[in-house]
Amino acid sequence: MKKFIMYGAGNIGRGFIGQLFSGAGYSVGFVDINKEFIARLNQDKEYPVDVVSNSGTEEIIVKNAYGIDGSDIELVSEEIAAADIMATAIGVNVLKFIAKPIALGLKKRFERGAKPFNIIICENLIGADHFLKGLIKEQIPEYADKIDNEVGFVEASIGRMVPMLSEEKRKGNPLRVAVEPYNILPVDKAAFKGEIPNLEKLYPYEPFNLFIQRKLFMHNMSHATCAYLGFLRNYEYIYETVADFDIKYVAYRALVQSALAIAKENGVNIEELLPHAENLLYRFTNKALADTVSRVGKDTKRKLSSNDRLIGALNLAEKHGLPCEFLCIGIAAGMNFNPDGDDSSIELSAFAKENGAKETLKKYCDYHGNMTDLIVTLYDMIRNGKQISALVKYVEELSGKTMRV
Repeated sequence: MKKFIMYGAGNIGRGFIGQLFSGAGYSVGFVDINKEFIARLNQDKEYPVDVVSNSGTEEIIVKNAYGIDGSDIELVSEEIAAADIMATAIGVNVLKFIAKPIALGLKKRFERGAKPFNIIICENLIGADHFLKGLIKEQIPEYADKIDNEVGFVEASIGRMVPMLSEEKRKGNPLRVAVEPYNILPVDKAAFKGEIPNLEKLYPYEPFNLFIQRKLFMHNMSHATCAYLGFLRNYEYIYETVADFDIKYVAYRALVQSALAIAKENGVNIEELLPHAENLLYRFTNKALADTVSRVGKDTKRKLSSNDRLIGALNLAEKHGLPCEFLCIGIAAGMNFNPDGDDSSIELSAFAKENGAKETLKKYCDYHGNMTDLIVTLYDMIRNGKQISALVKYVEELSGKTMRV
């Protein structure tokens, strides 16, 4: 049986990547520092995944799973050395901590003359492949050439939504995870070294930049836009936000503007992206996910940063001289987002309230572009109690374009 190593036993690792490889006949070893997860994986050798939709729930049992203690670097490196392929879904900020055990595993592979090896990187970071490769090279610089020639750092676009589960819904099993039905995993075809795994739901594609931008500037952007506008109307769940005509309208117009920029950047036809925009808004209606506004919007210091979902999409649209007013509505709303317990968003929101949107764009977003004045105006309108419909009317009158019926 082929061996797959999943670095990170979190929701994406268990609910998407691990399930995908297990279903293709791999044994799946999960590396994590969560002792409870590791013990339960080694006890049960399997775990449940609930595929939830508005039609009901289907339970899938992921087989041939086991746990690897992430604090045991020697054990981790040995597992990587013996694997056929691996992936990471650990969080961008944690990559620097796992570079050493991965490097040691690669070193063992090189010394044993193992075949080329691929690492699928499932992190929300543009350029995650270069970032992780650089971290690993720092650990074993003497093998820099072999890393370049024999290790594929393969970016992935994670589109499957995996919400947090309550203790009640876990039904006594800490490994249980809930996911939406969507389960396609686009990966960077050009980055693989040697054989590309033949998995039904794995979608190798090149040039892959299209999928990276589609995930960040369409999926993540519209998700956050719904959350920030939903917060203004005191909604708790994302599915409530897309049932609100005003919010859905802004999200769709923002999706179209971002799609236009992505199409222009990658030299593709806009018709390739518009069905994805419509599908996203449909997927957001999934009540069974119970995805909350506070979770989707949290951490605006990161989500409103210069290369992330909203400002990044705005920069791309401006680069090509394309319309971007509806992206600005989401950004202005994001500056007002401050749910209890979200220290990052509370900090940014408080700064904006005291210093204004213009200074906030400079300090937190590193944005100095042409839409500054519009974002400032929209932010002030929100602070003065203007409704979302008034924001829409303002930007449409400004641009002289209306799609409403």
